[in-house]
Amino acid sequence: MTDRDETFDKVASLIEPFNKKGVELSDATSFAGDLEWDSLTVMDFVAEVEDAFDIVITMNMQAEIENIGQLVDAVAKLTD
Repeated sequence: MTDRDETFDKVASLIEPFNKKGVELSDATSFAGDLEWDSLTVMDFVAEVEDAFDIVITMNMQAEIENIGQLVDAVAKLTD
């Protein structure tokens, strides 16, 4: 398993409590479209990710992240 796979799995486990619709997760799963998250849910989830990986995701970076794959890549960059 690659580091990216491990990061994806960890992000996916963090998504589970927020995945009220039981959407199957992939790199292409979008937070707004597929998971139908509102801004408050996004902020709560970002806090979970930041705590889990001990990183800070800036507001500018958040604005560019639309799906799980982009988030996994951003986390990988921030944890290098």
